[in-house]
Amino acid sequence: MTAPVKALFEPFRLGGLELPTRVVMAPMTRSFSPGGVPNAKVVEYYRRRAAAGVGLIITEGTTIGHKASNGYPHVPRFFGEDALAGWKDVVDAVHAEGGRIVPQLWHVGNVRRLGTEPDASVPGFGPSEKVKDGQVVIHGMTQDDIREVVAAYAQAARDAQAIGMDGVEIHGAHGYLIDQFFWDGSNQRTDEYGGSLANRSRFAIEVIQAIRAAVGPDFPIIFRFSQWKQQDYTARLVTTAEALGDFLKPLADAGVDIFHCSTRRFWEPEFEGSDLNLAGWTRQLTGKPTITVGSVGLDGEFLQFMVKTDKVAQPANIEGLLERLNKEEFDLVAVGRALLVDPDWAVKVREGRMQDILPFSRDALGSLV
Repeated sequence: MTAPVKALFEPFRLGGLELPTRVVMAPMTRSFSPGGVPNAKVVEYYRRRAAAGVGLIITEGTTIGHKASNGYPHVPRFFGEDALAGWKDVVDAVHAEGGRIVPQLWHVGNVRRLGTEPDASVPGFGPSEKVKDGQVVIHGMTQDDIREVVAAYAQAARDAQAIGMDGVEIHGAHGYLIDQFFWDGSNQRTDEYGGSLANRSRFAIEVIQAIRAAVGPDFPIIFRFSQWKQQDYTARLVTTAEALGDFLKPLADAGVDIFHCSTRRFWEPEFEGSDLNLAGWTRQLTGKPTITVGSVGLDGEFLQFMVKTDKVAQPANIEGLLERLNKEEFDLVAVGRALLVDPDWAVKVREGRMQDILPFSRDALGSLV
């Protein structure tokens, strides 16, 4: 290994969490769990990445135990004996290879549509109600609804701890439920959960606090957030570093241990006047470890592949990434599509076999490898 590459394969420690490398598998929805239950193919999918040098696996989004949490077919649940038994098999397989794993806890919020499994009659739940043609298509959450969802997050975290997961990640990004509360475009509330960004953060803070109370002080909590949204890739929650600090500090104080800073391109500066990306600013402002992510290892960003296309993303050098990691701009590096298509990505990078890394195309989404 060259000196710059070595940094990616140094161990990382935070309290009781010890990772063998700085490589993280980013959460990627795969929809290969019929009935919401991870099966043997899912077990093998995650095991292979741990065996090939991924230090921390963040699972695909797993839905919490609330009637409106799911928005898509065949995504895995994180509630119910059958699903938790499936995840226990995943945990055991990853641990046997020396890796660590956390579930991404997910509630899709108002993205859910009528007709979605498991109960087609349940509409999306969100900060604000939406009625179309006389029918409620988004249920505006009451205080009781908020308490119920917060309790579901806490239970999922408690279950994660019970089956041997190494922590949890809260999905607070990309226009799903928690992010819908953050974003003034979807949060039109006039109570204590609406108005200022501080108020719009209250729901996330209550989720974090409930999870911390459920799992104790030493179980790692990762929080994933983004400026951009599925509905608006140019959206920004905050436009200055000062405002970012004001947004993040209450989340850190509530119990977040690591921030997962979702960007489309890891190399882009977050604010004018500095080369720091979102993970770099977050680390500097909070003092917490951060995970960077965004088109790592590929020359084409993921948006190109959201629609049917023949485009292929070729492997790209990671010298700029390694330079930033060596400067301690961030602590961990999440790899998405490059790991989805090539389970041996990390070991190939470690051994300098860049020419052997597989390119990514939409065909890779059709199966688990």
